Amino acid sequence: MKLIFEKSKAGRGCDILPSCDVPVVELDDNLKRQKELRLPEMSETDISRHYTELMKRTFGVNDGFYPLGSCTMKYNPKINDEIAKLPGFSNIHPLQSISTVQGCLEVMKKAEEYLCEITGMDGISFQPAAGAHGEFTGLLLIRAYHQARKDEKRNKIIVPDSAHGTNPASAAMAGFTVINIASTKDGYVDLEELKKVVGEDTAGFMLTNPNTMGLFDKNILEITEIIHKAGGLNYYDGANLNAIMGIARPGDMGFDVVHLNLHKTFSTPHGGGGPGSGPVGCKENLIKFLPLPRVEEEDGVYKLILEKEESIGRVKGFYGNFLIVVRALTYILTLGGNGLKYASENAVLNANYMMHKLKDIYKMSFPGPCMHEFVMTIEDLKKEKGVTALDIAKALLDYGIHPPTMYFPLNVHEALMLEPTETESKETLDEVVEIFKKVYEEAMSNPQSLHQSPKKTPIGRPDEVTAARNPVLRYHF
Repeated sequence: MKLIFEKSKAGRGCDILPSCDVPVVELDDNLKRQKELRLPEMSETDISRHYTELMKRTFGVNDGFYPLGSCTMKYNPKINDEIAKLPGFSNIHPLQSISTVQGCLEVMKKAEEYLCEITGMDGISFQPAAGAHGEFTGLLLIRAYHQARKDEKRNKIIVPDSAHGTNPASAAMAGFTVINIASTKDGYVDLEELKKVVGEDTAGFMLTNPNTMGLFDKNILEITEIIHKAGGLNYYDGANLNAIMGIARPGDMGFDVVHLNLHKTFSTPHGGGGPGSGPVGCKENLIKFLPLPRVEEEDGVYKLILEKEESIGRVKGFYGNFLIVVRALTYILTLGGNGLKYASENAVLNANYMMHKLKDIYKMSFPGPCMHEFVMTIEDLKKEKGVTALDIAKALLDYGIHPPTMYFPLNVHEALMLEPTETESKETLDEVVEIFKKVYEEAMSNPQSLHQSPKKTPIGRPDEVTAARNPVLRYHF
């Protein structure tokens, strides 16, 4: 397939614009580009065909099974998009009069109230643009809390080795020193290791629960109490909330700060279909540090709080990605409290069903039951047949399904992490289980074949080493 620049023809275009009906204002030369922007020149027909061809090569949750672990790639109900497209939500401007967007402010306030109820928090900011941005914001709250108490010695954030990679990165960006601790052989936080590193310099502890192995930590109350007794705060990475919403709340587990991924748990477009949204919630004693503006209601009128002395300030322009909040609220109102609980229960059921069906063929890293996801290790298969987790993932592409997460979590060698989500039917899971079995049989009987997979996709097996060492990231004119 040719790049759009390769299809470009000088002088070709498709713009038909009316004459300008307002005075033309020319920018000063120092504000203008020194070179013309090099954009492709194409007819509308060619543009339409180009992007249609790209679309056909793109795999999404609407195309088939998408078990990307820890990312909750579940189906997004179309009603969410329909509500977000209503003119009263989509045709507004962040600088227009507050009196003209009362409905939008009510959406933000209602979403905050419901998400506080779901998480056990007392206040939420919708400013962060995505999950990692939410982590960074939450850590700024923790830093502000200690600084306000003149407790400057607290500069360490403890992170387990099973954490998402963004956790230590966010902590470092927020100015903390990261302390990694090992997990137990069962996949949980090692309490003895935690006790060794916690102390007067502990600012906080970051944890995903259930964790990236799909395990709910049975010692969670003891873990958060250890941190609190040391004077630190507990941060909850909400990436895996899809397993527990309506069942357990981070606030009840002893967490002080939480970020949510609306683009995962609350069924809004994800990744390239974004933008994302990573709201941050906190307990009452941290609300004064939240980014502004925030919405408050008084006598049925909604207003924006624009200034508060102890706020950490803005972390994004205006109010965050508002239409993602609209979609999330639509999802919450559609399902209701019982529906959210039912969704989590089905996510856990689907993961356990698939794990049970595969456990006699693939080696599970940790014995069940799991929560919303589970981790398999291909380490033995690699030793016996030379087949890696990457080979398995590539082979799955030929069967029209998206491969699971590879080589994560880092404490599992040759890992494949599967999260089937609650929106997949039993029939789909059964079909996928059979595909995994076929791939395993092929690995045992003809391992060389898997080294050449995929064979049926538009692009075959790339040279991974060359791609990593000599990436081609832009078009050279």
